Amino acid sequence: MRNEDSSGFTWRKSSYSGADGQCVEVAFVGGAVIIRDSGKPFESYIAFPGWHWQAFVTAFADSDRLVGPGGSEG
Repeated sequence: MRNEDSSGFTWRKSSYSGADGQCVEVAFVGGAVIIRDSGKPFESYIAFPGWHWQAFVTAFADSDRLVGPGGSEG
Protein backbone atom coordinates (compact mmCIF):
# COMPACT_ATOMS: atom_id res chain seq x y z
CA MET A 1 0.00 0.00 0.00
CA ARG A 2 1.14 3.49 -0.72
CA ASN A 3 0.41 6.84 0.87
CA GLU A 4 1.89 9.04 -1.85
CA ASP A 5 -0.15 11.93 -3.26
CA SER A 6 -2.61 10.53 -5.81
CA SER A 7 -4.55 13.75 -6.46
CA GLY A 8 -3.05 14.09 -9.95
CA PHE A 9 -4.37 10.70 -11.09
CA THR A 10 -7.51 10.42 -13.22
CA TRP A 11 -9.84 8.18 -11.20
CA ARG A 12 -12.70 6.10 -12.59
CA LYS A 13 -15.41 4.79 -10.24
CA SER A 14 -16.51 1.18 -10.57
CA SER A 15 -19.73 0.70 -12.54
CA TYR A 16 -20.79 -1.75 -9.80
CA SER A 17 -20.65 0.90 -7.09
CA GLY A 18 -23.48 0.75 -4.62
CA ALA A 19 -25.65 3.62 -3.41
CA ASP A 20 -24.26 3.05 0.09
CA GLY A 21 -20.86 4.39 -0.97
CA GLN A 22 -19.06 1.05 -0.94
CA CYS A 23 -17.01 1.13 -4.10
CA VAL A 24 -13.54 1.30 -5.53
CA GLU A 25 -11.91 3.68 -7.96
CA VAL A 26 -9.26 2.79 -10.52
CA ALA A 27 -6.59 4.93 -12.17
CA PHE A 28 -4.29 3.89 -15.01
CA VAL A 29 -0.85 5.46 -14.57
CA GLY A 30 1.86 4.47 -17.02
CA GLY A 31 1.92 0.67 -17.02
CA ALA A 32 0.35 0.40 -13.57
CA VAL A 33 -3.20 0.16 -12.26
CA ILE A 34 -3.94 2.02 -9.01
CA ILE A 35 -6.94 1.07 -6.84
CA ARG A 36 -8.39 2.97 -3.87
CA ASP A 37 -11.47 3.03 -1.65
CA SER A 38 -13.61 5.90 -2.95
CA GLY A 39 -14.94 6.51 0.55
CA LYS A 40 -11.39 7.25 1.75
CA PRO A 41 -9.75 8.88 -1.28
CA PHE A 42 -6.89 10.49 0.65
CA GLU A 43 -5.77 7.31 2.40
CA SER A 44 -3.66 4.47 1.01
CA TYR A 45 -4.01 2.91 -2.41
CA ILE A 46 -2.74 -0.30 -4.01
CA ALA A 47 -0.71 -0.37 -7.22
CA PHE A 48 -0.43 -3.37 -9.56
CA PRO A 49 1.43 -3.96 -12.81
CA GLY A 50 -1.04 -3.68 -15.68
CA TRP A 51 -0.74 -7.36 -16.59
CA HIS A 52 -1.81 -8.37 -13.04
CA TRP A 53 -4.95 -6.26 -13.42
CA GLN A 54 -5.68 -7.81 -16.82
CA ALA A 55 -5.35 -11.32 -15.35
CA PHE A 56 -7.76 -10.38 -12.53
CA VAL A 57 -10.34 -8.88 -14.91
CA THR A 58 -10.11 -11.89 -17.24
CA ALA A 59 -10.54 -14.38 -14.37
CA PHE A 60 -13.48 -12.38 -13.02
CA ALA A 61 -15.17 -12.21 -16.44
CA ASP A 62 -14.69 -15.95 -16.94
CA SER A 63 -16.19 -16.90 -13.55
CA ASP A 64 -19.51 -18.79 -13.56
CA ARG A 65 -20.98 -16.91 -10.63
CA LEU A 66 -20.34 -13.94 -8.44
CA VAL A 67 -20.15 -14.27 -4.68
CA GLY A 68 -21.16 -11.29 -2.60
CA PRO A 69 -20.29 -10.26 0.95
CA GLY A 70 -20.81 -13.05 3.45
CA GLY A 71 -20.48 -15.70 0.73
CA SER A 72 -23.95 -15.24 -0.75
CA GLU A 73 -24.39 -15.34 -4.51
CA GLY A 74 -24.96 -11.92 -6.01
